[in-house]
Amino acid sequence: MESDYDELDRQLVHALQVNGRAPFSLIGEVLGVSDRTIARRYARLRSSGALRVIGAVDSIALGAMDWFLRVRCSPSAAVQVAEALARRPDTSWVSLTSGGTEITCTVRTESEADSETLLLAKLPRTPRVEGVTAHSVLHAFYGGPDSLVAKLGSLDEEAIERLTPPPIERRPGPVRLDDGDRKLLAALAADGRAEIEQLATVTGWSPTTVRRRMTELRERGVLYLDIDVDGRMFGVGPRTVLWLSVAPAYLTEAGEALAAHPEIAFAAATTGPTNLCASVVCANQRELYRYLTTRVAALPAIAHVETAPVIRTVKRAATESVAVASSSGWRASP
Repeated sequence: MESDYDELDRQLVHALQVNGRAPFSLIGEVLGVSDRTIARRYARLRSSGALRVIGAVDSIALGAMDWFLRVRCSPSAAVQVAEALARRPDTSWVSLTSGGTEITCTVRTESEADSETLLLAKLPRTPRVEGVTAHSVLHAFYGGPDSLVAKLGSLDEEAIERLTPPPIERRPGPVRLDDGDRKLLAALAADGRAEIEQLATVTGWSPTTVRRRMTELRERGVLYLDIDVDGRMFGVGPRTVLWLSVAPAYLTEAGEALAAHPEIAFAAATTGPTNLCASVVCANQRELYRYLTTRVAALPAIAHVETAPVIRTVKRAATESVAVASSSGWRASP
C-alpha cells in the first residue's frame, strides 16, 4: 500500500510508542538526526492528523466499565445515530460497519446506573434504532498500553532500550479523582505531549504538583500514554471487527494466541452473544482472507466467526468528535 510516509516517520512513531513524552533531542540522538528534524516531522504528522500522542485512562483502575455496542439501524438513520453517539463524551471509536446498517462503538460507564441508562433507556428509544447488542469487556488480551506499532515498528532492541523510560512502581489501591485530576487527564487526552507549564495553567497547580500527580496516576495504573496513528504509515488498510464464539475452556488460550498475531490491534474477552472480540488490520482484502483462513482458522475451539468491515469512522479517540474520511486509523479498540 503506497503512502506519503517514509522510514523516518515510521521510526518516529515507534519511538513515541515506546516513550510518548521522550524529548525530541533524545529521539533525534537515537534515530541519528537533529532534534529540529524530529520536531518538524512531529509537527507535520500531528497537524495532518496522522499522529497523536494521547494520555489514556485505564477504566478498570477507576472502577469503570467498558462496553462495546452494536447498534442496528435503518440505513437512512445510521449516520445520524452515529453522529449523535460521537457527540457523547463517554464514547470512542464510533464506526459504521456491515454496509452501513450497523454502528459499533466503545462506551465507558462509571457506574451501573450509567450503564442501565444508556443501554436500557436512551438507545432503544432512539428513533429508527432496530436493536442494540451490548458486550461488556471482561479481560483485554491486547490493547490499552499495548500498541500495534510495537509489532510493526522497525526500531532495534538497542534503540528501544535507550528510549524506554525508567520503570514505574505500581501502587495498588482505590483511586479518587478531583477536579484538578479530571482537567489534567482531559488535557493529556487532547495532547499527551503537552508541556508541564501548559498543564499547570489548565489545572491551576504548580509544575511540581503536575509532575507529582502524573507520576501518581501512572503508578496507580490510571494514566498511560498511547498513540493514534494513520495505519497507512505501516502499510495496513481499514479495520475489520471480528466477533468470535469460543468454547469457555479454550477462551484464554484462543485470546492469547489471537493477541500474538501481528494483524491484531485489540483483542478482549466479552460478555454477550459472542465472547471474543478483536480489531484486525490487514493491507487489503486478499490479506484479510488469508488471515481468516489460516491464523484464525487455526485458533482452538472456534465455533463461530463474524466479520464486520469498518466502512467509515465517525469518531476515533474519546476527545475527537470530528468525522474522518476513512477508517485507516487505529488504536487499541475495536
